[in-house]
This record gives sequence, C-alpha cells and structure tokens, in this order.
Amino acid sequence: MSLSDDKRLLVEIASLYYEQSKTQEEIAQKMNISRSLVSKFLAKARNEGIIEFTINDKYAGPYRELEEQIKGKYGLEEVVCTESTDPNFQIKVLGIAAAKYLSRILKPTDVVAVSSGTTVHEAAENFSKQHQLPNVKFVPLVGGLGMEHITIQSNRVCELLAYNSGGRSVELHAPITLDDKEAKKILMKQSFIKKVLNEAEGADVALVGIGGTPIFSTLTNAYLSEQIDKDPEYSQAKIAGDICYNFIDHSGNVAKCAWNDRVVSIDLSKLKQIPCRIGVSGGNAKISGIKAVLAGQLINILITDEKTGRELARA
Repeated sequence: MSLSDDKRLLVEIASLYYEQSKTQEEIAQKMNISRSLVSKFLAKARNEGIIEFTINDKYAGPYRELEEQIKGKYGLEEVVCTESTDPNFQIKVLGIAAAKYLSRILKPTDVVAVSSGTTVHEAAENFSKQHQLPNVKFVPLVGGLGMEHITIQSNRVCELLAYNSGGRSVELHAPITLDDKEAKKILMKQSFIKKVLNEAEGADVALVGIGGTPIFSTLTNAYLSEQIDKDPEYSQAKIAGDICYNFIDHSGNVAKCAWNDRVVSIDLSKLKQIPCRIGVSGGNAKISGIKAVLAGQLINILITDEKTGRELARA
C-alpha cells in the first residue's frame, strides 16, 4: 500500500466514524478488517492531523479568558467570574454563582466547612432544593456575631444549606470573640468546641467569604468601630482584610492584633489543609483582602465579579 493509499484509508475510516456516525464494528465489517484495527487507524488519523477537534467554548461563559488569566497568575485550581452589577445586587449575584458551583462539585458524603457573612449567606439561600445531598454535613468555621447579625452567622448559614440540600448541620456554640486571649484558651479546650472545630479542620470543602480592610469590615462595625482610628495595629498598612474573621496582612499571614488573640475561629494554617477552599467575594472594597488571601494561598478556588477579576489580573 502506497502512502497516498494509506492516507485515503485513514480519511475514509475517519469519515465513516465521525461524519456518518458508523460504529467501529460496522466499519470493520464494511472494510473487512478487525475492530481493533479500526481503533488503531482512528488513533493514527488523529496523530497525523487528519482528524482535528475544536472545542467551542462560547458556552463556558463570557469571562473564560479572564478566568484563565487569574487562575494562572495566582496558581488557583478554578476561577468563576460573574457579571459586575450594582453593588446592592452584586452580593446576590456572587451568592448564586457560589451556590451553583457548590452544587456542581459536592460529593454525596462531603463535609463542608462554612464561614459567615452576607455573600456566603446568599450562597446558602440560593442553593437549589433540587440538588438533594442527604449525607452531606455542614460545619461552622467561626463563632457567632450575636443577635444583630444572626441571619448571616455561620450556624445559620450551615442550617440553611442543610435545609436546602436535605443534608445535616452542626452548631458551634460560641461567640465570635472573647474578653481576652486567656478566656479564648480556656474556651478552645472545651470538648464541645474542639469537636466542632476538629470536624471543620477535617472537611472536604470550605466555603468562605473575604472581607476588606478594617474600615470596610463587618467586624469593625460590630466590635471595633471606636478602635480603628486610634489603634495603629488596625491600620490599612498592616491589615489587608479578613477571612474567617481573622485579620490578615498583605502577605496573607495572620496579623498581629488583639482581635486575632480573642477571635473564635479555625486556625488559618488548618484552613489551608482543607482540599477544596472556595472564596467568594467581590467589589472594590474587598480587593485588598482578596489579594492578601491569594498571596497567602488561603483559597484555591475564587468566585468574584468581572471588574474585581480584571483588577486582580492587572495587579
């Protein structure tokens, strides 16, 4: 068989298989050759460029190129960008995206560790009831912010996720902060606290919000509003944002401040050991916090909006 005859044979087999939708068995009978030889010819046709595949990515979303750019720049496993919209509506858009992503990646027996906050709460509220996961467990990562913020605290978010998914949730019976670090040491030794945080540390997935600098933080509005202007340890030069209610510096390390000595939350070194860590946040006020979280590799999946994404790509 000449080279041209060989090429013609490859083209004919490829045409029968890909254009005429013939099975390999049908091609084998037609060509009077074995089925295994058909498979080898198809592989050869691919290797020699006779068969070429094109993946049409127009269905992957309008921000695929931007997502890939951010992913590569920060070493992330996945990035999801949503449309940038009115700030009052942006949280809901991000929450819906996080809910869809979570429902896509969750396995039937996963343990999901969850922080608190408005965006994470939106993710819980928008988790589709059609996606039932009766054996998935949701575990809090942080203590509670009190009655004023009861709807967005970690226990409530876990409860809502469990309700919508048909799964289970546990509660962390602790405040977000204590009077001093000695009180924290005593509380963290209690079995009912250790049990929940140990479950959170061993989770398969973490879903966390990311806060901005202290001036924009929910924490400061609730607990530290009088200290921000007076205490240099809470300056924007020293603190980039917060994650799981731990203030972090611009390198993503836990900042040295009195708040972090008293906060009831997962240790961030333990957070980094959770295999799938989804951070959801967006908006100009959160950019410094997101950059710091990425610098510290505290998350490996980011859900954000387009404008924030472009700022991250430029940084």
